[in-house]
Amino acid sequence: MIVKKSPAELDKMAAAGEIHVRLMDLLARKIRPGVTTKELDEAAERFLRAQGATSPFKGYHGFAGSICTSPNHMVVHGIPGPYRLADGDVLSVDVGVVYDGWVADGARTFAVGEIPPVAEKLLEVTEASLFRAVEQAVPGNRLGDISHAVQAHVEGNGFSVVRSLVGHGVGRSMHEDPQIPNYGPAGKGVVLEEGMVFAIEPMTCAGRHTVRMGDDGWAIYSTDGSVAAHFEFTVAITADGPRILNPWHESRDRAAA
Repeated sequence: MIVKKSPAELDKMAAAGEIHVRLMDLLARKIRPGVTTKELDEAAERFLRAQGATSPFKGYHGFAGSICTSPNHMVVHGIPGPYRLADGDVLSVDVGVVYDGWVADGARTFAVGEIPPVAEKLLEVTEASLFRAVEQAVPGNRLGDISHAVQAHVEGNGFSVVRSLVGHGVGRSMHEDPQIPNYGPAGKGVVLEEGMVFAIEPMTCAGRHTVRMGDDGWAIYSTDGSVAAHFEFTVAITADGPRILNPWHESRDRAAA
């Protein structure tokens, strides 16, 4: 069952999203060669505590971190630890925020210093596929329109979509119905209605789409060792069009202008 949210509830989710944006900005300033993923996690936990917020990740089925940090060919679910960032790395950072009982979920893949051209293109294409998917999040469209938008753009640029990982509904719980694959035909699936809220999250690889589980039971890696990327927004479907509840791109784009 897809739980629709009222306009007042969307505003509460947006308040969690505003904290999410500021946390992502904080992490963006800290990501550089020499920093460990544990140091990033500790900074995130301090920030969330200061905001009166918590992470939905920490303790989830025993997950040890407040954020997920996934370098290079790790796609998602990396547990922060001693890994020290180096020039040329890419780092996918997945951040969840719970504030006043509502969840905002989002991710961004960062370049650490100067990265290889294939990685740079993968990041650009994956982020662009997220925006193309968001454009489809309007009343009357179908869930498959979101999925197809990701697949068409990613595969059209020579990369692959991870098929065993999906986006999802989000609200009071981090994971709600429906599941949102990043591939499939347009015009299929549930009809989108006002008040639905989705975590739309393309997860991609420069090589093949197949993945494997790491020894810790959490981290997911590309099987061929190719670099991976992950971008995510929490998006509400409204009569006025898609509403991104955690627009982490806005402050980044202003800083780059």
